[in-house]
Amino acid sequence: MSRQRRLFLAAGLALLAYGGVVHAAEPEITVYKTPTCGCCTKWVDHLQENGLEVKSVDVRSLNRIKALAGVSPELASCHTAMVDGYVIEGHVPAEDIKRLLAERPEVRGLTVPGMPHGSPGMETGRQDAYQVLTFDADGNTGVFARY
Repeated sequence: MSRQRRLFLAAGLALLAYGGVVHAAEPEITVYKTPTCGCCTKWVDHLQENGLEVKSVDVRSLNRIKALAGVSPELASCHTAMVDGYVIEGHVPAEDIKRLLAERPEVRGLTVPGMPHGSPGMETGRQDAYQVLTFDADGNTGVFARY
């Protein structure tokens, strides 16, 4: 990753960390993922198929991005996204992202921890029950949706 891209990423993540929210007319979701992760690519496809604009950024490691975004290890999944001041971690359904942007709760973001079968991008023929969680800067979580 170039120095300029790292500085831009750090500035954007710093805004999230200090509660700054930037509003765009049509928010674009920036997805940070590794280049070889097939389920991440399928999740990006899911977002686009549901009318969301996505910019995909391939990185070698997501650890620093997750740390700067405030995603603790127990909330982590295989990709991290940013949209309109919120963090989206893992296989969150597009409809939940749209609801988040419409309702604008005071949270850092949404997460689907791990990689549950049947979540968007993880269509394996098996369906696990899973929850979409909200999380805040203090580590508090709440249930946003159940599947």
